[in-house]
Amino acid sequence: MHVTIIGAGLGGLTLARVLHVNGIPSTVYEAEESPTSRAQGGMLDIHDYNGQLAVEAAGLMTEFQSLILEGRQAIRVLESDGTVLLDKPDDGTGGRPEVQRADLRQMLLDSLPEGTVRWAHKVTCVEGNEVTFANGTTVTADLLVGADGAWSKVRRLLTDATPVYTGTSFVETYLFNADTEHPVAAKTVGGGSMFVPAQGKGIFAHRESGDTLHAYVEFVRPLEWFDFDLTDAQRVARQFEGWAPELTALIIESDTPPLLRPHYMLPDGTRWDRVPGVTLVGDAAHLSAPNGEGANLAMLDGAELAKALATHADVETALHEYEEAMFVRTAETAEDTDGILESIFGEDGAPQKLLDVLMAAEQH
Repeated sequence: MHVTIIGAGLGGLTLARVLHVNGIPSTVYEAEESPTSRAQGGMLDIHDYNGQLAVEAAGLMTEFQSLILEGRQAIRVLESDGTVLLDKPDDGTGGRPEVQRADLRQMLLDSLPEGTVRWAHKVTCVEGNEVTFANGTTVTADLLVGADGAWSKVRRLLTDATPVYTGTSFVETYLFNADTEHPVAAKTVGGGSMFVPAQGKGIFAHRESGDTLHAYVEFVRPLEWFDFDLTDAQRVARQFEGWAPELTALIIESDTPPLLRPHYMLPDGTRWDRVPGVTLVGDAAHLSAPNGEGANLAMLDGAELAKALATHADVETALHEYEEAMFVRTAETAEDTDGILESIFGEDGAPQKLLDVLMAAEQH
Protein backbone atom coordinates (compact mmCIF):
# COMPACT_ATOMS: atom_id res chain seq x y z
CA MET A 1 0.00 0.00 0.00
CA HIS A 2 1.13 3.53 -0.82
CA VAL A 3 -0.61 6.53 0.76
CA THR A 4 -1.18 9.72 -1.27
CA ILE A 5 -1.53 12.77 0.98
CA ILE A 6 -2.79 16.11 -0.31
CA GLY A 7 -1.45 18.97 1.77
CA ALA A 8 1.83 19.52 3.65
CA GLY A 9 0.37 21.14 6.74
CA LEU A 10 0.84 19.74 10.23
CA GLY A 11 -1.79 17.02 9.82
CA GLY A 12 -0.50 15.73 6.49
CA LEU A 13 3.13 15.80 7.58
CA THR A 14 2.39 14.05 10.89
CA LEU A 15 0.56 11.36 8.94
CA ALA A 16 3.51 10.93 6.59
CA ARG A 17 5.99 10.76 9.48
CA VAL A 18 4.06 8.18 11.53
CA LEU A 19 3.50 6.12 8.39
CA HIS A 20 7.27 6.23 7.79
CA VAL A 21 7.96 5.14 11.38
CA ASN A 22 5.71 2.15 10.73
CA GLY A 23 7.27 1.27 7.38
CA ILE A 24 4.39 2.47 5.18
CA PRO A 25 5.40 4.61 2.15
CA SER A 26 3.62 7.86 1.33
CA THR A 27 3.91 10.91 -0.89
CA VAL A 28 2.71 14.37 0.10
CA TYR A 29 1.60 16.77 -2.63
CA GLU A 30 1.64 20.48 -1.70
CA ALA A 31 0.47 23.51 -3.69
CA GLU A 32 3.14 25.83 -2.26
CA GLU A 33 6.31 26.28 -4.27
CA SER A 34 8.67 25.50 -1.40
CA PRO A 35 8.75 25.15 2.41
CA THR A 36 9.49 28.87 2.74
CA SER A 37 7.22 30.33 0.07
CA ARG A 38 4.58 31.42 2.61
CA ALA A 39 4.66 32.57 6.23
CA GLN A 40 3.39 29.81 8.49
CA GLY A 41 1.56 31.84 11.13
CA GLY A 42 2.31 32.37 14.78
CA MET A 43 2.65 30.30 17.91
CA LEU A 44 0.86 27.09 18.80
CA ASP A 45 0.31 25.58 22.21
CA ILE A 46 0.77 21.82 21.79
CA HIS A 47 -1.30 19.95 24.35
CA ASP A 48 -0.26 16.92 26.36
CA TYR A 49 -3.61 15.19 25.68
CA ASN A 50 -3.59 15.36 21.86
CA GLY A 51 -0.82 17.21 19.98
CA GLN A 52 2.00 15.81 22.11
CA LEU A 53 0.59 12.30 21.72
CA ALA A 54 1.08 12.74 17.98
CA VAL A 55 4.64 13.97 18.51
CA GLU A 56 5.35 10.86 20.59
CA ALA A 57 3.90 8.60 17.90
CA ALA A 58 6.19 10.34 15.42
CA GLY A 59 9.22 9.63 17.60
CA LEU A 60 10.12 13.32 17.72
CA MET A 61 9.69 14.33 21.36
CA THR A 62 13.35 15.30 21.82
CA GLU A 63 13.27 17.47 18.71
CA PHE A 64 9.95 18.98 19.82
CA GLN A 65 11.26 19.89 23.26
CA SER A 66 14.12 21.81 21.66
CA LEU A 67 11.54 24.07 19.94
CA ILE A 68 9.64 25.07 23.09
CA LEU A 69 9.68 28.78 23.90
CA GLU A 70 10.24 29.01 27.62
CA GLY A 71 7.91 31.19 29.67
CA ARG A 72 5.21 31.46 27.02
CA GLN A 73 2.58 29.57 29.03
CA ALA A 74 2.14 32.67 31.18
CA ILE A 75 -1.41 34.05 30.99
CA ARG A 76 -2.82 37.49 31.68
CA VAL A 77 -6.52 38.47 31.62
CA LEU A 78 -7.37 42.19 31.67
CA GLU A 79 -10.42 44.41 31.76
CA SER A 80 -10.81 46.89 28.91
CA ASP A 81 -9.58 49.69 31.23
CA GLY A 82 -6.32 47.81 31.77
CA THR A 83 -7.18 46.36 35.17
CA VAL A 84 -5.37 43.03 35.59
CA LEU A 85 -7.72 40.24 36.63
CA LEU A 86 -5.28 37.36 36.28
CA ASP A 87 -1.50 37.32 36.02
CA LYS A 88 -0.38 33.69 36.01
CA PRO A 89 3.33 33.09 35.42
CA ASP A 90 4.70 30.11 33.55
CA ASP A 91 5.94 27.87 36.37
CA GLY A 92 7.02 25.11 34.02
CA THR A 93 4.25 22.72 35.06
CA GLY A 94 1.68 23.47 32.34
CA GLY A 95 0.83 20.88 29.73
CA ARG A 96 0.59 23.27 26.77
CA PRO A 97 4.09 24.38 25.75
CA GLU A 98 4.30 26.98 22.99
CA VAL A 99 6.25 26.59 19.75
CA GLN A 100 6.34 28.50 16.50
CA ARG A 101 4.20 26.85 13.82
CA ALA A 102 6.96 27.24 11.21
CA ASP A 103 9.49 25.49 13.46
CA LEU A 104 7.08 22.62 14.14
CA ARG A 105 6.39 22.18 10.44
CA GLN A 106 10.12 22.21 9.63
CA MET A 107 10.73 19.58 12.31
CA LEU A 108 8.27 17.29 10.56
CA LEU A 109 9.71 18.03 7.12
CA ASP A 110 13.22 17.24 8.34
CA SER A 111 12.02 13.88 9.69
CA LEU A 112 10.79 12.59 6.31
CA PRO A 113 12.81 10.76 3.66
CA GLU A 114 14.03 13.00 0.86
CA GLY A 115 11.46 13.35 -1.90
CA THR A 116 8.43 12.53 0.27
CA VAL A 117 6.99 16.02 -0.28
CA ARG A 118 6.34 17.14 -3.84
CA TRP A 119 6.15 20.93 -3.92
CA ALA A 120 4.32 23.06 -6.53
CA HIS A 121 1.55 20.48 -6.96
CA LYS A 122 -1.70 22.41 -6.76
CA VAL A 123 -4.76 20.19 -7.09
CA THR A 124 -7.20 21.19 -9.82
CA CYS A 125 -9.43 18.13 -9.91
CA VAL A 126 -10.11 14.98 -7.89
CA GLU A 127 -12.14 12.23 -9.53
CA GLY A 128 -12.35 8.97 -7.68
CA ASN A 129 -8.79 7.99 -6.82
CA GLU A 130 -7.21 10.14 -9.58
CA VAL A 131 -5.79 13.55 -8.71
CA THR A 132 -4.92 16.13 -11.36
CA PHE A 133 -2.51 18.99 -10.67
CA ALA A 134 -2.15 22.44 -12.22
CA ASN A 135 1.24 21.47 -13.67
CA GLY A 136 -0.52 18.90 -15.87
CA THR A 137 0.52 15.78 -13.97
CA THR A 138 -1.82 13.22 -12.47
CA VAL A 139 -1.53 10.55 -9.79
CA THR A 140 -3.68 7.50 -9.12
CA ALA A 141 -3.89 6.78 -5.41
CA ASP A 142 -4.10 3.44 -3.60
CA LEU A 143 -5.31 5.39 -0.57
CA LEU A 144 -6.08 9.12 -0.84
CA VAL A 145 -5.98 11.36 2.24
CA GLY A 146 -7.16 14.95 2.12
CA ALA A 147 -5.05 17.07 4.45
CA ASP A 148 -5.80 20.10 2.30
CA GLY A 149 -7.42 22.41 4.81
CA ALA A 150 -10.58 24.48 4.98
CA TRP A 151 -11.29 24.51 1.24
CA SER A 152 -10.38 20.89 0.66
CA LYS A 153 -10.87 19.49 -2.83
CA VAL A 154 -10.69 15.93 -1.55
CA ARG A 155 -13.60 16.53 0.86
CA ARG A 156 -16.13 16.62 -2.00
CA LEU A 157 -15.55 12.89 -2.58
CA LEU A 158 -17.05 12.23 0.84
CA THR A 159 -19.57 14.97 1.61
CA ASP A 160 -21.17 18.05 0.10
CA ALA A 161 -20.60 19.99 3.34
CA THR A 162 -18.87 23.32 2.75
CA PRO A 163 -17.47 25.89 5.18
CA VAL A 164 -19.70 28.69 6.44
CA TYR A 165 -18.69 31.98 8.06
CA THR A 166 -18.78 31.73 11.85
CA GLY A 167 -19.68 35.38 12.41
CA THR A 168 -16.28 36.18 13.93
CA SER A 169 -13.04 37.49 12.40
CA PHE A 170 -9.55 38.43 13.53
CA VAL A 171 -7.78 41.57 12.46
CA GLU A 172 -4.16 40.54 12.84
CA THR A 173 -1.26 42.84 13.78
CA TYR A 174 2.45 42.44 14.62
CA LEU A 175 4.73 44.58 16.75
CA PHE A 176 8.44 43.83 16.28
CA ASN A 177 11.31 44.53 18.70
CA ALA A 178 8.57 45.06 21.24
CA ASP A 179 10.60 45.63 24.41
CA THR A 180 12.56 48.48 22.85
CA GLU A 181 10.19 49.87 20.20
CA HIS A 182 6.82 49.23 21.91
CA PRO A 183 7.64 48.99 25.64
CA VAL A 184 4.17 49.88 26.95
CA ALA A 185 2.43 47.26 24.85
CA ALA A 186 5.17 44.73 25.68
CA LYS A 187 4.74 45.27 29.42
CA THR A 188 0.97 44.95 29.09
CA VAL A 189 1.10 41.63 27.22
CA GLY A 190 3.72 40.19 29.55
CA GLY A 191 5.74 37.07 28.86
CA GLY A 192 3.08 34.84 27.36
CA SER A 193 -0.55 35.32 26.31
CA MET A 194 -2.90 38.21 27.10
CA PHE A 195 -6.70 38.15 26.83
CA VAL A 196 -9.04 41.15 26.98
CA PRO A 197 -12.55 39.84 26.22
CA ALA A 198 -15.66 41.98 25.91
CA GLN A 199 -19.12 41.78 24.41
CA GLY A 200 -18.80 41.33 20.65
CA LYS A 201 -15.07 42.04 20.46
CA GLY A 202 -11.74 41.53 22.15
CA ILE A 203 -7.98 42.00 21.95
CA PHE A 204 -5.72 39.00 22.39
CA ALA A 205 -1.95 38.81 22.01
CA HIS A 206 1.02 36.42 22.23
CA ARG A 207 4.66 37.12 22.87
CA GLU A 208 6.38 35.11 20.16
CA SER A 209 10.04 34.44 19.45
CA GLY A 210 12.38 37.22 18.49
CA ASP A 211 10.76 39.83 20.78
CA THR A 212 7.60 39.92 18.64
CA LEU A 213 4.04 40.65 19.79
CA HIS A 214 1.36 39.02 17.65
CA ALA A 215 -2.10 40.46 18.28
CA TYR A 216 -5.52 39.17 17.28
CA VAL A 217 -8.19 41.86 17.35
CA GLU A 218 -11.43 39.91 17.22
CA PHE A 219 -14.87 41.11 16.17
CA VAL A 220 -18.27 39.44 16.15
CA ARG A 221 -19.48 41.04 12.93
CA PRO A 222 -20.89 40.02 9.53
CA LEU A 223 -18.33 39.92 6.75
CA GLU A 224 -19.79 42.97 5.01
CA TRP A 225 -19.03 45.04 8.12
CA PHE A 226 -15.34 44.86 7.21
CA ASP A 227 -15.88 46.69 3.94
CA PHE A 228 -13.49 49.51 4.78
CA ASP A 229 -9.76 50.12 4.55
CA LEU A 230 -8.38 47.84 7.25
CA THR A 231 -4.89 49.22 6.69
CA ASP A 232 -6.17 52.31 8.53
CA ALA A 233 -5.13 51.12 12.00
CA GLN A 234 -6.62 54.20 13.63
CA ARG A 235 -10.05 53.32 12.23
CA VAL A 236 -9.78 49.79 13.60
CA ALA A 237 -8.69 51.17 16.96
CA ARG A 238 -11.70 53.51 17.12
CA GLN A 239 -13.87 50.43 17.59
CA PHE A 240 -12.27 50.27 21.04
CA GLU A 241 -13.04 53.82 22.14
CA GLY A 242 -12.64 54.13 25.89
CA TRP A 243 -10.26 51.18 26.17
CA ALA A 244 -6.88 51.68 27.84
CA PRO A 245 -4.27 53.11 25.45
CA GLU A 246 -1.80 50.37 26.34
CA LEU A 247 -4.29 47.94 24.76
CA THR A 248 -5.17 49.91 21.65
CA ALA A 249 -1.41 50.36 21.11
CA LEU A 250 -1.46 46.76 19.85
CA ILE A 251 -3.49 48.09 16.92
CA ILE A 252 -2.18 51.62 16.40
CA GLU A 253 1.52 50.72 16.68
CA SER A 254 1.37 47.69 14.36
CA ASP A 255 4.49 47.29 12.24
CA THR A 256 2.43 45.49 9.59
CA PRO A 257 -0.84 46.58 7.95
CA PRO A 258 -3.78 45.09 9.88
CA LEU A 259 -4.89 41.92 8.07
CA LEU A 260 -8.40 40.46 8.07
CA ARG A 261 -8.70 36.77 8.98
CA PRO A 262 -12.36 35.67 8.74
CA HIS A 263 -13.24 32.43 10.50
CA TYR A 264 -15.09 29.59 8.82
CA MET A 265 -16.38 26.28 10.05
CA LEU A 266 -18.00 23.14 8.73
CA PRO A 267 -21.62 22.66 9.82
CA ASP A 268 -21.97 21.04 13.25
CA GLY A 269 -22.08 17.28 13.08
CA THR A 270 -20.41 16.99 9.67
CA ARG A 271 -19.57 13.36 8.98
CA TRP A 272 -19.86 10.96 6.08
CA ASP A 273 -20.49 7.35 5.20
CA ARG A 274 -17.43 5.24 4.48
CA VAL A 275 -16.15 5.76 0.95
CA PRO A 276 -13.53 3.17 -0.08
CA GLY A 277 -9.95 4.39 -0.41
CA VAL A 278 -10.33 8.00 0.79
CA THR A 279 -10.46 9.92 4.07
CA LEU A 280 -9.64 13.32 5.60
CA VAL A 281 -7.56 14.76 8.44
CA GLY A 282 -7.46 18.16 10.14
CA ASP A 283 -9.46 21.13 8.87
CA ALA A 284 -10.48 19.20 5.78
CA ALA A 285 -12.42 16.90 8.12
CA HIS A 286 -13.58 19.17 10.93
CA LEU A 287 -12.92 22.87 10.35
CA SER A 288 -14.07 24.93 13.34
CA ALA A 289 -13.78 28.40 14.80
CA PRO A 290 -10.38 29.07 16.42
CA ASN A 291 -10.33 27.23 19.75
CA GLY A 292 -6.70 26.36 20.40
CA GLU A 293 -7.29 22.77 19.28
CA GLY A 294 -7.11 22.89 15.48
CA ALA A 295 -3.41 22.12 14.98
CA ASN A 296 -3.43 19.63 17.85
CA LEU A 297 -6.38 17.73 16.40
CA ALA A 298 -4.86 17.73 12.91
CA MET A 299 -1.66 16.19 14.23
CA LEU A 300 -3.56 13.65 16.30
CA ASP A 301 -5.69 12.77 13.26
CA GLY A 302 -2.54 12.09 11.26
CA ALA A 303 -0.99 9.96 13.98
CA GLU A 304 -4.16 7.98 14.69
CA LEU A 305 -4.82 7.31 11.02
CA ALA A 306 -1.25 6.09 10.50
CA LYS A 307 -1.43 3.82 13.54
CA ALA A 308 -4.74 2.35 12.38
CA LEU A 309 -3.26 1.61 8.95
CA ALA A 310 -0.24 -0.01 10.60
CA THR A 311 -2.45 -2.13 12.85
CA HIS A 312 -5.01 -3.47 10.37
CA ALA A 313 -4.17 -5.45 7.26
CA ASP A 314 -7.53 -4.42 5.80
CA VAL A 315 -7.45 -0.76 4.79
CA GLU A 316 -11.20 -0.24 5.06
CA THR A 317 -11.22 -1.58 8.62
CA ALA A 318 -8.47 0.90 9.49
CA LEU A 319 -10.31 3.81 7.89
CA HIS A 320 -13.57 2.94 9.65
CA GLU A 321 -11.84 2.72 13.03
CA TYR A 322 -10.03 6.02 12.49
CA GLU A 323 -13.09 7.93 11.27
CA GLU A 324 -15.42 6.76 14.03
CA ALA A 325 -12.96 7.83 16.74
CA MET A 326 -12.25 11.12 14.94
CA PHE A 327 -15.97 11.97 14.67
CA VAL A 328 -16.40 11.49 18.43
CA ARG A 329 -13.46 13.62 19.52
CA THR A 330 -14.25 16.46 17.13
CA ALA A 331 -17.89 16.55 18.30
CA GLU A 332 -16.66 16.89 21.89
CA THR A 333 -14.31 19.68 20.87
CA ALA A 334 -17.14 21.50 19.05
CA GLU A 335 -19.17 21.56 22.25
CA ASP A 336 -16.21 23.01 24.16
CA THR A 337 -15.71 25.64 21.46
CA ASP A 338 -19.25 26.93 21.87
CA GLY A 339 -18.58 27.44 25.58
CA ILE A 340 -15.29 29.25 24.93
CA LEU A 341 -16.86 31.67 22.45
CA GLU A 342 -19.68 32.44 24.87
CA SER A 343 -17.17 33.07 27.65
CA ILE A 344 -15.24 35.54 25.48
CA PHE A 345 -18.00 37.38 23.64
CA GLY A 346 -21.11 36.79 25.74
CA GLU A 347 -23.63 39.48 26.54
CA ASP A 348 -22.32 40.06 30.04
CA GLY A 349 -19.53 39.05 32.37
CA ALA A 350 -17.11 38.17 29.57
CA PRO A 351 -13.87 38.54 31.58
CA GLN A 352 -15.17 36.50 34.53
CA LYS A 353 -16.55 33.79 32.25
CA LEU A 354 -13.16 33.50 30.57
CA LEU A 355 -11.47 33.25 33.97
CA ASP A 356 -13.81 30.42 34.85
CA VAL A 357 -12.94 28.59 31.62
CA LEU A 358 -9.20 29.03 32.21
CA MET A 359 -9.45 27.77 35.78
CA ALA A 360 -11.46 24.74 34.66
CA ALA A 361 -8.87 23.96 31.96
CA GLU A 362 -6.07 24.14 34.54
CA GLN A 363 -7.86 21.65 36.80
CA HIS A 364 -8.35 19.33 33.81
